[in-house]
Amino acid sequence: MIVGMDEEKRDALSRMTAEHMARPFPPGFRGLSVEGQDMVLLDADAYGSAMSVLDGTLTDRHRANLARLAAVCDKVLPAIEDEYAAVYYAHVRDMAVLAVEIEDLRGRR
Repeated sequence: MIVGMDEEKRDALSRMTAEHMARPFPPGFRGLSVEGQDMVLLDADAYGSAMSVLDGTLTDRHRANLARLAAVCDKVLPAIEDEYAAVYYAHVRDMAVLAVEIEDLRGRR
């Protein structure tokens, strides 16, 4: 059962990463720091980590970074006033959370 859930979640993460790449980066957020977090780096780190999960299992260090990214998204989201950017970064957070869930399922096997 875990294997089936893992595949469903991997498929969902694959769709999310494709959707993410199709979305334009929020105007005005290049070089912007929100709550002390560079928004371009947050975006790139979350996407790169999600892609790494799709490519294979992460190291403990990468897994911890992915969990940190999800927490950072939760911290910055309330401070984002631009509607498009808020939706964009909610998607970034959701990618990170789903990637963590996939890694957790792998750890149970």
